[in-house]
Amino acid sequence: MVCYKPISSLNGPRFTGIKTFMRLPNIQTTKDVDFAIIGIPFDTASTFRTGSRFAPAAIRDMSVTIRSYHSGFGLNIPDILSGVDLGDINIVPGYIEESYEKIEQGMQPIVDDNVIPISIGGDHSITLAELRAVAKKHGPVALVQFDAHMDTIDSYLGEKYSHATSFRRAWEEGLIDTSHSIQVGIRSNFKTFKDIGFKVITADMIREQGLESVGKQIRERVGEKKAFLTFDIDFVDPAYAPGTGTMEVCGFTSSETLYLLRETKKINFVGFDLVEVIPAYDPNQITSFLAANIIQEFLGLIALNKVHSKKEELEI
Repeated sequence: MVCYKPISSLNGPRFTGIKTFMRLPNIQTTKDVDFAIIGIPFDTASTFRTGSRFAPAAIRDMSVTIRSYHSGFGLNIPDILSGVDLGDINIVPGYIEESYEKIEQGMQPIVDDNVIPISIGGDHSITLAELRAVAKKHGPVALVQFDAHMDTIDSYLGEKYSHATSFRRAWEEGLIDTSHSIQVGIRSNFKTFKDIGFKVITADMIREQGLESVGKQIRERVGEKKAFLTFDIDFVDPAYAPGTGTMEVCGFTSSETLYLLRETKKINFVGFDLVEVIPAYDPNQITSFLAANIIQEFLGLIALNKVHSKKEELEI
């Protein structure tokens, strides 16, 4: 069995070579692979700033400094997981429905081969197409959404598809099980969820209840359901992640963000994405660097689940 691992910085400086996420091999395969990084550089469904089409490249660029060892879980990720960077899906700029078709077609073989996709957007409209592919394999999944916005309005300027409508469409299409889904960190558009059934934990509620309590609520809400985690970088306060399209103040620090992500441990995630990074508004690349660290947290969650799964098999 082949195990695909990042190139060690001891074998070559981090600034050399083709930029892949964490210097993973760029190999077009899903055989012997636990996870795959996919870029989805579509941003023409944004309602304010555009430019997140350049985020996959920018996040890969900063990811070369990310360590393989996950200090929070005490795991060396390449010892547990085999992963590749499959490059980008060739979307159609300006044409969202055609891009949705290409995203779904690109994602489907990855999901069907039981490889966990980790997508780098792009704006938040891309998640709808990802969920279409995931639901074809797994049925309706629980959605764990870290975001400042709910993205559940019915239409924007008369159009059904935008980064602000993704999860209303996902609900209408039966892609998500809202009775097990949760939106975390919301600080805008509070009224658009009542007819859908999400559990919503606002930013104020997180501060009142504490990170550990919120983590417990996320795990209880999802339960044993297969889940998809979508992370909009505007969950983080713009002081820590200024490079985004629709900023909201009173967000979370980098430390709080990583802590809360770790609190989603043991959830059966079958897919992840990170969206809405705009490098043009990102001084000193701090947003892209945080985004790369958040993706490392995704890898830590996958690795931890695999370790627990092996322990359970041995006990049986």
